[in-house]
Formats: sequence, C-alpha cells, structure tokens
Amino acid sequence: MADIFLTPHLTRPWLIADLGAPMRVLSFAPYRPGFVTARHIVWRELKNADLPVGLEVDDWIAAVMARNGHVDAVGLLTSRNITRFKRTEATVEDVRVAALATVGLGNAERIGARTARDWAVERYGTINVAVQADTPLRETAQIEALTIAAEARTAAVMDAGLRLAGGPVTGTGTDCLALAAPAGQGAYAGLHTALGEAIGQAVYSAVSEGAAEWVRENPLMMRKVFSGA
Repeated sequence: MADIFLTPHLTRPWLIADLGAPMRVLSFAPYRPGFVTARHIVWRELKNADLPVGLEVDDWIAAVMARNGHVDAVGLLTSRNITRFKRTEATVEDVRVAALATVGLGNAERIGARTARDWAVERYGTINVAVQADTPLRETAQIEALTIAAEARTAAVMDAGLRLAGGPVTGTGTDCLALAAPAGQGAYAGLHTALGEAIGQAVYSAVSEGAAEWVRENPLMMRKVFSGA
C-alpha cells in the first residue's frame, strides 16, 4: 500500500490533504475547529463573490462542505490560488513531519497593529498551514506542537522581509493552522525535542517557499502596500 502522509489532491477549487487514517486534528479552522477526529484537511478557494457582505460564513461553509462530501473533514478557506500549494517534509531522528501550505500576503499585518484597508477593493490573502506528525501525543503536547508551527510560520514570514509602517510583517489577519497527530502519550513538542525541530523545519520551508512565490507574483502590490518594496 502506498504511504499516505499529508498527501495532497487538487481539484480546484478544492485542495484535499489526506492524512492516511482518521486522527486527532487541532485547529482554529472555520469548519470543525478545536480538537476533532478527521482523515482529511481541505482548502476551499474563494473569490470575493463567494462571500458577499452580510453572508453568514459559518452556515455557508457548513453547507458547501456537506454538499461536496467533506462533512467529516476540517475545512480552511483561502483566496490564494490553491495550485500554488507547497508541501514539505522533515525527519529528525525517528520523527517525521509534513507541512502543506498556501501562502497569500494580501492582508498582511504586523503583530500588535491593524492596517487601515479598503476591504471593498483590496485583494485578500491568507496563510493556511496543515501539519501532520507521526508522533502520538497527549492533547497538551498537541497544543504545544501547534504553537511551534505558529512560531515557524511567523519566522518564515519575517524572513521574507516585508515591512509595513509599524515594522516587519509577521502574518496576515486571517492565518489558520491545523495540526494532526495520533492520540497517545507523547508529552512534549517544544524546541528542545526532535518533534519540535521537525515541525519547525517543515512549516518554515513550506511558508518560505510560498511567500517567495507570492512576492514574485505580486510586484504591484509590493510597491503599493509594503514599505521599502
């Protein structure tokens, strides 16, 4: 049997990440957030017309997921072209981690500040990252692992070198992370562990590659929005 480990399947407007088996997923995704059991983490690519002003997004995404057979998945939303996804892997000691990311920076922000925007005309963008680890974890360790993924995401964005008036860009206003791992007794996932190192490598690489590609594709926005671009 083929090894299924955060395996992407692209059928635009859907990007489906197959975990190989149902496992515990922790996220703050717009569809099925928190701790849930799922085999798939899916992206739905959006256009502005998909979400008109006044639309109840929770009801909309629940209906769309059900209609397309994804009722048991964890669901992410993005306006980024999902064909630009990046998948990376890292193995440290005997720990394997994969990351799958779509990276848009159209609504970039600096932590601790909010940029004034005309949402009616500006392009949206977001960073969505799914992570799969092969290490069985307690819930508390999975929470720690998600913070490591967030740290790696932020480091990659900062190293991309984009700046707003208040300082270096640290993310976007609508970033989302989802982390899947088997339930078990693993108690730690910090920066001193093989798991934390592997998460950091995989997520950093995926977000770095995605950010670099987005920058190349958006020279006009780079000149208009970002300081020093």
